[in-house]
Amino acid sequence: MQPVDLTTLRAVLAELKGAEAGGDPLLPARVEWIQQTDLWTVVIGLRTLRARPCLLLSWHPQAARVHLCQAPPKEPEDFSFSQHLQRHLRGLALTELALLDEWERVIDFRFGPRPGDPPQRHLYLEVMGKYSNAILVDEAGLILACGHGVSERQSRVRPVQPGLAYEAPPALTDPIPQRAEPFSQWQERLALVPGPIAQRLLRCYRGLSRHLAEAMCLQAGIPPQTPSNQLSPQEWQALFFWWQDWLARLETGRFEPALTSQGYTLLGWRGSSAEVVGGDPSQPNLHQLLEAYYQAQLNRERFERERQRLGQKLAALLKKLRQRRDHFEKMLADSAQAEASKQAADLLMAHLHLWRPGLSSLELPDFFSGQMVKIPLDPEKNAVLNAQAYYRKHRKQKRAQEAVQPLLAATEQEIRYLEQVEAALQQLEAYRDPQDLVILAEIEAELIQQGYLESPSKAEGARRSPAASFNPYCFTSPSGFPIWVGRNNWQNERLTFRFAQDQDWWFHAQEIPGSHVLLRLPPGAVAESEDLQAAADLAAYFSRGRLSDQVPVVYTRPKCVFKPKGSPPGMVVYKQERVLWGRPSRAQLLLEKDGAPKSDVPAGL
Repeated sequence: MQPVDLTTLRAVLAELKGAEAGGDPLLPARVEWIQQTDLWTVVIGLRTLRARPCLLLSWHPQAARVHLCQAPPKEPEDFSFSQHLQRHLRGLALTELALLDEWERVIDFRFGPRPGDPPQRHLYLEVMGKYSNAILVDEAGLILACGHGVSERQSRVRPVQPGLAYEAPPALTDPIPQRAEPFSQWQERLALVPGPIAQRLLRCYRGLSRHLAEAMCLQAGIPPQTPSNQLSPQEWQALFFWWQDWLARLETGRFEPALTSQGYTLLGWRGSSAEVVGGDPSQPNLHQLLEAYYQAQLNRERFERERQRLGQKLAALLKKLRQRRDHFEKMLADSAQAEASKQAADLLMAHLHLWRPGLSSLELPDFFSGQMVKIPLDPEKNAVLNAQAYYRKHRKQKRAQEAVQPLLAATEQEIRYLEQVEAALQQLEAYRDPQDLVILAEIEAELIQQGYLESPSKAEGARRSPAASFNPYCFTSPSGFPIWVGRNNWQNERLTFRFAQDQDWWFHAQEIPGSHVLLRLPPGAVAESEDLQAAADLAAYFSRGRLSDQVPVVYTRPKCVFKPKGSPPGMVVYKQERVLWGRPSRAQLLLEKDGAPKSDVPAGL
């Protein structure tokens, strides 16, 4: 993820001070509301003379930033920092904003009763990687609240706690870049100690980031790892030209924001590894670009983190259940010897006269076959006591058989259910859009509801999400009929029992965890064999048999699909089914033909 550097902050401040997206001045702006969306992000609702923009401030360790944004959905929150901001800033006006120092990444947001009045509150946003923070300070310079506190044990140099005096971060000691610096002096400074040229730029001057230094080298046609003592005079001149171009843009505020293959650029440069992605690079709005880029990056990281966490939890649950199943099966195998224990007891009672003290075993003829049966004995017990022990063992094994069978059936049902959930999770191979996060939240809420996960406070919001976010995949059959594919158990159940109609066809991989697939037909329409085969291929693809060449797929009418009483979500039984062989490879071709699967909500849901 590309971090926000000084150039980005300068560009954002230039736009905020000049004009917002609609062309109206942002300052001054009255604070109407404040909402903290997560541990590191606050959104301030402002009101100007002609608009109501929202200003996002984030001190995220990897994505600290500031820009205008869309208003977030209203949700209950219990963050103490936002409560302090509400108490101290609501009703005041944002009158000024500026960098605390021209070459430092600390922004001072000043709030007062009205424009021209001395500021009563300062909100400092420190954009410094993992040390980023947001600090609210009163007019006397005392800290009122902070995004995260820093105790004296964590930092003796600069503790950050309410009640302490605010101190700016230690100033950088590197030289300040200046356009007036001669080429010879600039070159001498960089070439003083041999090393990679991009690294030398970072170490010799303040205000640069690794991304900017590398982009500058690439713009000059120099690989960033090239040693400084191997640059030709022409390469030094080219690098100095783009160095001057960067400084000129900082002075004039002339920025050209655009997304690139490596992140984004604000300088309009075309490096070999930073090709502009789509459209005219001078046209995108800076705030929209930053919001889209960082939200997508954070969503992707969150998706990978949550998917891995749920996958590990499911793997641990399935391992435990399979061990329990093996134990129950062993107990059933042992209980299958119940009749042998009874037979041994009967034989001992029928041949008491053959017992002798001290015997550890006795061979007796079987009642039916006449073959000799060797019966182990306890030498310390007589024949009657040994027979009674075998009778007790027989009764215990019979009781175990009656008790273990329902436990084994319940365990196998749990395994099938969790394998179904695991199959839905495995279908989310990579992050595509925010709906993938909704699907993960639904899967987690389902596991919480079924008692497999503990219920954190955040799960209450996730538990409400399935009712408002029904978005199964939708594909098109060869005849133009829609084919709907559930993305988790809740969607499977809703698709099968609420959306399906009598004339539709319902598909599922046979005896394999996977998605419910519905071939939707208008009343009176008849599905061709190609339509049925396409739906079967999709059912095979969205199952645990995806890597197989062929997968058996059952299909039947929705009215022949039933949910057993008390069964978990997505578990069904069916009748009057037929079987088709689905090929996941053909479904892959259908996906490539249709592009990314659509998730439009069906009409009426």
